[in-house]
Amino acid sequence: MNWITKIIKAGEKIKTAIRERSTKADIANSDWTSCCRGPILKKDLEANLWVCPDCNKHHYISPTNRFNLMFGKDGWKKIESPHPPPDPYKWVDTKKYIDRLKDAKKITGQDNAILSCEAKINNIDVVVSAVDFKFIGGSISMAEGENVLAAVQTALNKKCPYIFVSASGGMRMMTNILSLMQMTRMTVGINALREQNLPYIVVATSPTTGGLTASIASLSDICIGETGATWAFAGRRIVENTEKSQLPENFQTVEWAKDKGGQIDLICDRKDIHPTIGTLLSILLKKNSDISTEENETSENSQSLTREAS
Repeated sequence: MNWITKIIKAGEKIKTAIRERSTKADIANSDWTSCCRGPILKKDLEANLWVCPDCNKHHYISPTNRFNLMFGKDGWKKIESPHPPPDPYKWVDTKKYIDRLKDAKKITGQDNAILSCEAKINNIDVVVSAVDFKFIGGSISMAEGENVLAAVQTALNKKCPYIFVSASGGMRMMTNILSLMQMTRMTVGINALREQNLPYIVVATSPTTGGLTASIASLSDICIGETGATWAFAGRRIVENTEKSQLPENFQTVEWAKDKGGQIDLICDRKDIHPTIGTLLSILLKKNSDISTEENETSENSQSLTREAS
């Protein structure tokens, strides 16, 4: 066998290997996914809230699944929002933007990257928005901005807290300046909540990056990081090239941000996020009888100490 024949046979093997590789659709429809120990059944992950029982990696979940986990399938009501023109610039790169939108809607079952709902936590009315990273990287454009503003307006009307679950690559540049404008528009909405003294809580899930981090994800009264989540603005390689230094392995995680940057207030495993928010809201809104009792006892003790000091 001469060298030409060997090259031809090697090329045929490569072609066969490429053809046999699983497509994204195959992976999505498979009963298996991968984690630290290799293949793991999706049903086993789902039973553990999509968290690996061995390494505690928090696998991605959609807004619908997150709402179902937090509130039950019948425990939340979707908030509708306006539908602005989808493709004002008629954008085309390697693919038409309008076709990307159609694919994203088909994959996620959502009209845009954000799903908002009305629900209850500890019998306290709340409005919650969550970003679906599978919708064009969770990027934010006009429809997403309208969704957030509709959710904020609902919270203002109900005079209840607003919770934002972030998972985004930033602003959607296919819509250019109209996308960047949403940073300001959403910030105005959050400021309206603040003027009414309504709590605003952010749950930072992976990844929270770009323009979302630079706007409403960083404006919360309390920011909860989901264990292991990415929290950043620019990409790691960009920062390394700028700083000309090797960054820590846990750089741009919520754990690092909590310890070094102070942007994250606490870290929670997925199973603890719902009860933690419930406790926080009970304290902030004074709507829990146990907490009210503790406050009264603390007040009485303080008065007693004051009398003794006198």
